[in-house]
Order: sequence, then structure tokens, then C-alpha cells
Amino acid sequence: MMIEALPKNIVRFILLVLVQVLILNNIRISGFMIPYVYVLFILLLPFETPGWLLLVVGFMLGMSIDLFMDTPGMHTFSTVFMAFLRPPVLKVIEPRDGYESGTYPRVAYYGFTWFLKYAAILIIVHHFVLFYIEIFRFGDFFLTFFRVILSSLITLLMIILSQFFVFRR
Repeated sequence: MMIEALPKNIVRFILLVLVQVLILNNIRISGFMIPYVYVLFILLLPFETPGWLLLVVGFMLGMSIDLFMDTPGMHTFSTVFMAFLRPPVLKVIEPRDGYESGTYPRVAYYGFTWFLKYAAILIIVHHFVLFYIEIFRFGDFFLTFFRVILSSLITLLMIILSQFFVFRR
């Protein structure tokens, strides 16, 4: 199952990095909110993806964004951390019957509510780590937390919209 999905995932990786770097990094809402939809790549990987591969892919994805944004290691760390937490999050929100073989973590397979929980948890974790590494102090805790929540909501909205318009099946 993994080998057949490889070309599709390589194209998705490149497209999401390009969309993030060329379009979304130039959009600032209210001066400080940026939607980080590149995390969609980690979210859409097959359930059968081994943990070590998730970490490697998370590292490559974060490093790609860091290279373009000149943010040494911030996106790499937060994306690897998100990839690290993906298996336990999937375990916690697993349907009663488990995940069916050959399915992907998408709205089309497991429904809107399941995908919303799954994506929201991982996006908030990613943004929390990213923004607190960026500021590297708790002096502006509430302002940064507000930024985390708003950016997470914008990112989550864009990712959910992508589920209905781009990744239908």
C-alpha cells in the first residue's frame, strides 16, 4: 500500500511546500496570523505509515519550510513533534471497529467530526510549539496563545475546506 502511494505523496509534498512558501507566507491576517497548511501532508499520510518514516518525513517537511522562510529549525522541530504525536492521537480517537485497511485519514472515510478532532489536536500542538519556540519566552504568554488559537483556526478551516474541494477521495 505504501509503494503505490509514493508518487502521489511526493507530488503532494512539493505542492504543499510551494503553496506555503509562495502564497500563504505572504498572507498575514491581522498582522500576525499565517495559515500553515503544509501540515496537511503529515495529516493525510496513510495509517500504515511507520513511526520512523513519519519522523523522517516530518523532518524533511519542516526543513523545507525552514530553508525557504529562514527560520532555523523552528518548523522542523514543530513538524517532527507533530509527526511524533500522530500515532498516539490516532490511537486515542480510533473508531470502535478500528481503522479499515486501505483507508486514509480523511473526511470521506471517517466523517467530519472524526477529522475535525484529529486535525484540530495536531494543528494546535504544531502551532503551540512553533509560536512558543519563535518567541522563546513566556512573558507574552497570552498574546502568543491568542496567536496560536487564531492561526490554528484559520489553518484548520483551510484544511477542512481542502477536504471538500481537493481531497474528496
